[in-house]
Amino acid sequence: MIKRRDFLKVAGSIGGVAVIGFPPTLNAQSFGSNLLAIPPLLAGNLVDDIRRYSLRVQRGSKTFLAGLNTPTFGINGDFLGPTLRMSRGEKVALSVRNDLGEPTTMHWHGLHVPVYADGGPHHVIDNGTTWEPEFTVMQAGGTCWYHSHLLNRTGEQVYKGLAGMIIIDDEETLRDELPSEYGIDDIPLIVQDRAFNQDGSFRYVGMRMDVMTGMFGDTILVNGTPSPYFEPTTTRVRFRLLNGSNARTYTLAFSDGRSFEVIASDGGLLPAAVRMTSVELAPAERVELVVDFSNGNPVNLVSLPMSASSPNNTQGMMRNMLRMNHQTFDILAVRPRSQLRRSASLPATLTAMARLQESDAVVARTLVLSMAMGGGMAMRGGMRRGRTMGTDASFFINGESMDMNVINQHVFMGDTEIWQLVNDSMMMHPFHIHHGQFQILDRNGRPPPAHEMGHKDTVKVGPGETVRFIMRFEHFSDAEHAYMYHCHILEHEDNGMMGQFFVT
Repeated sequence: MIKRRDFLKVAGSIGGVAVIGFPPTLNAQSFGSNLLAIPPLLAGNLVDDIRRYSLRVQRGSKTFLAGLNTPTFGINGDFLGPTLRMSRGEKVALSVRNDLGEPTTMHWHGLHVPVYADGGPHHVIDNGTTWEPEFTVMQAGGTCWYHSHLLNRTGEQVYKGLAGMIIIDDEETLRDELPSEYGIDDIPLIVQDRAFNQDGSFRYVGMRMDVMTGMFGDTILVNGTPSPYFEPTTTRVRFRLLNGSNARTYTLAFSDGRSFEVIASDGGLLPAAVRMTSVELAPAERVELVVDFSNGNPVNLVSLPMSASSPNNTQGMMRNMLRMNHQTFDILAVRPRSQLRRSASLPATLTAMARLQESDAVVARTLVLSMAMGGGMAMRGGMRRGRTMGTDASFFINGESMDMNVINQHVFMGDTEIWQLVNDSMMMHPFHIHHGQFQILDRNGRPPPAHEMGHKDTVKVGPGETVRFIMRFEHFSDAEHAYMYHCHILEHEDNGMMGQFFVT
């Protein structure tokens, strides 16, 4: 949790600008007081060569703050969902039962699936009904996730708990040199920030700025655990980090400055491990780290203020908004056991990944991301009980806001395309596309850093930045159902920054 004195220090540093801050932190406790919860592993049941999963979306309650119960949403539990584990090449069938008391959807974020199984806003699961998608796992091993994708309500439903992790296995991700024992040396970390009311309930969107910046909170949860600690029993640990926050970008590092090996991004293993001391993770991005704890020293995983040199810093008048990724947070206390089982060393090569070439592309598209400011800022699907602060959408792609009746792009199956993303706003937008994975070509004409050279489905686009990626649209064709693309700051998505495309 951010300390009040840290809040005042930051507020004072921005020179007389009026700043809206968080309410005082509730029920503060010493950091690292709660054992990290490991989401239960749901491997499904193999029946007739089909791996079957049963999910129930439900309401619940959970104690995040001492003495207070928080009403929550969950999947097979009170908050968040189990980790789904599946293997490349196998057919899976999912039964998603909605007992939430309101409509929802369930999107398999990062998976290459036919559009009828994608779980976007067209695939509404009404209360009391069951949705049963089936598909074959067609991509390389890696870390994906699943979450609500209900039109205009994604932000609120994810905020209350409708999300979980997906692990896809293949021969490379399970090789002996990589930590892969779930809950022991292969640890899922779903990092989220949340704000609470005095009665312990979640404080969701309540003012215009919560939509303009996206919803930020002052309390960090990891797998739903506040103030968590983890005790390694091996010299190396693989952390599968998912930024499950609605809007916050984390600059992840260790409190003693130790380095770590980045072995995977959104779409799976990198060609080789990349040694780093910090990594930025925007909403919906994933990264897999292998960290060496052989010295036995306790250390904290932290989030640092975004570097002044980062291209993802906000610009213009939005630069002075306190909540734009400039706080320091403790994320996870790590306390190695006194006796550690020795882990294998990482291999020099993790995977052989062929990169798509620009000459492979037959179409180039440009998408401009923009947002309204000031009095024109609307609030659609954010304020409760139908209240709004405007009548029009506030976020746009190519000057258009999301319309379920409009197909914005038309892609031909089998084509390789280059999508150029131009950010014409004062803040970073993490752009996500459904259907599959892409490769980043360049940022402002320069090649991406090594840890972004793998497969991705979400990419940061800083203010004023131009990012190009290349993607092959293969295997699935459908002239009736659309895939989505959107900003993954969920309040931006809910208020217009989303579009649709056919693949035929």
